[in-house]
Amino acid sequence: MHVYDLMENSTAADSKDVELTIVDSIKNNDFHFTIVDNGRGMSPEFLARVTDPYTTSRTTRKVGLGLPLIKMNTENCGGGMKLESELGKGTRLEFWFQHNHWDRPPMGDLAGTLVLLLSAHEDIHFVVTYRTDEGEYVLDTDELKEALDGMSLNDIHIINYLKEMIRENLAEIGANE
Repeated sequence: MHVYDLMENSTAADSKDVELTIVDSIKNNDFHFTIVDNGRGMSPEFLARVTDPYTTSRTTRKVGLGLPLIKMNTENCGGGMKLESELGKGTRLEFWFQHNHWDRPPMGDLAGTLVLLLSAHEDIHFVVTYRTDEGEYVLDTDELKEALDGMSLNDIHIINYLKEMIRENLAEIGANE
């Protein structure tokens, strides 16, 4: 759910392009995530406070737990977090875990998470790259939309197809489950 929540931050920031890169390396004992967007970005003042749970850009509630939770989880698992942002240019978030750490959260249903995100935000260009010690899988929504020839990503048949396609491609490169 960290991945979904943090990528939703990018969509809420009016991004037109969002890139997610996951490096899942047993050999290097590294589970590394990078999310880059071209949204509104954050001021230096807001960026300095953004890992405080009582700092949020939302008006519907007074707390924002996504970044504080991922920071805490990474630090508890031999990892860390790095956040860079510039107003009007976008944000780059990196977070990583020691792959074999006891307390590292499981990946969960990445295929389901990605399909939910892609189908909810058809107007955004997503590029998802997943690298393992065995290979790489890239999902680019521009290429996907071209192959679907105008069919909506919200169609239940497309959603089911995409979940299965992503799962098969991730399994082929030995992605973490």
